Amino acid sequence: MEFTRPRGTRDFLFDEMRQRSEAENTLRKVFENYGYGEVKTPLFEELKLFTTKSGEEIIDQLYNFKDKSDRELALRPEVTAAISRLYINEMSKTAKPIKLYYYGSCFRYERPQKGRFRQFWQFGCELIGAKSPEGEGEVIAMANESIVKLGITTAEIHINHLGIIRGLFEHFGIDKEKSREVMVVVDKGDKKLLEDALKGDEPIIANEELADILLLLMDMVGDPSIFEDIKNLVYQYEECKTALDELQQLITTLKSFNVLNYNINLSVARGLDYYTGIVFEIYVPELGSQKQVCGGGTYSLIKLFGGEDVVSTGFAFGFDRLMDAIEECGNLPSIKPKVDVYLAPISDDTRQLSYTIAQNLRSENVKTEIDLSRKKFKKLLSHANNLGVKFTILVGSKDVENNQVTIKNMETGNQELVDIDNILNYIKDNL
Repeated sequence: MEFTRPRGTRDFLFDEMRQRSEAENTLRKVFENYGYGEVKTPLFEELKLFTTKSGEEIIDQLYNFKDKSDRELALRPEVTAAISRLYINEMSKTAKPIKLYYYGSCFRYERPQKGRFRQFWQFGCELIGAKSPEGEGEVIAMANESIVKLGITTAEIHINHLGIIRGLFEHFGIDKEKSREVMVVVDKGDKKLLEDALKGDEPIIANEELADILLLLMDMVGDPSIFEDIKNLVYQYEECKTALDELQQLITTLKSFNVLNYNINLSVARGLDYYTGIVFEIYVPELGSQKQVCGGGTYSLIKLFGGEDVVSTGFAFGFDRLMDAIEECGNLPSIKPKVDVYLAPISDDTRQLSYTIAQNLRSENVKTEIDLSRKKFKKLLSHANNLGVKFTILVGSKDVENNQVTIKNMETGNQELVDIDNILNYIKDNL
């Protein structure tokens, strides 16, 4: 009988886990430096939590099931909905703004492909109750700093304000369903596709003026200097003015936060139903069709679940794609040895002393491994080499009679006799 891992999942071995842990710790340090605290939500939630947010059609993408009490549950496909539920259950009386972050695995039943798995990890945050250009600016600054600290050198930040296009739909009387259809096409970032949808034989919307404006906006992708072109095109429409003013304030605020490496891109759409303002995505071109490593913005989800009308700004990194991006940029953390010291009892009568020495080193946070398989002398040194340790402590009977051990520096080949009482100081002085 042969057992294999489920389709769309992966096993991570020692070296890869150490690299992932280092990246995770880098993100934790950045987030906590901005005053965010970690929360954890269950891996599974009530099914209706996700259908309320995304509609019944999301069920096809979920791992959903009934438990033994016939409750409809689902493995979480993302964490944002769970954070809204957490806020309503536990934090609605907490002083705002609330800064929180999370890290954990999510699940989607979809066709596995490069950069897309059925079990994946998200590292994200939410700033709850601080709808303002400065709140949005700080969130984007934190995302940018995270990317920089991870050593991803080719990332592109693309920012939009959905209020601009939403205002156009309102001005021209486009209903919600048609608006959603247009935004699905806009989000693909393909002007030819949008042109076919708006100007083809069966246009989604029958309004030439709006179609022309949307196609012009699709071409307006660039640094903050293009804002004036956007403003000149749509500021005449009253319904767009608030969004344009908010985007201008964000541009000013990002400069104060020293975030300059971004583009304004009105094709960044995300969820038109609940995103209320700024949206942004981060791309790493080297990842090809799966280049997006982050998405976020300002949204109003809590009221969708029956809570108060409080706005959040947040984002989530696709952690697996971040790791791919770090590798593409040649900045994966170097693989460090699991331990610094290897204890090698050379004879049976020195084993118990060797265990005591090992425990003394471990109690002082010296990473230590000891032979537990009673290897022969040559195999002891070979194993020490394979471990990549800096020091091997050879515990032999004759040395022990003189209250000493031999410590071999595996990098230089030099070895010294060291008093047993001085092992810890010797190791710490030379690590």
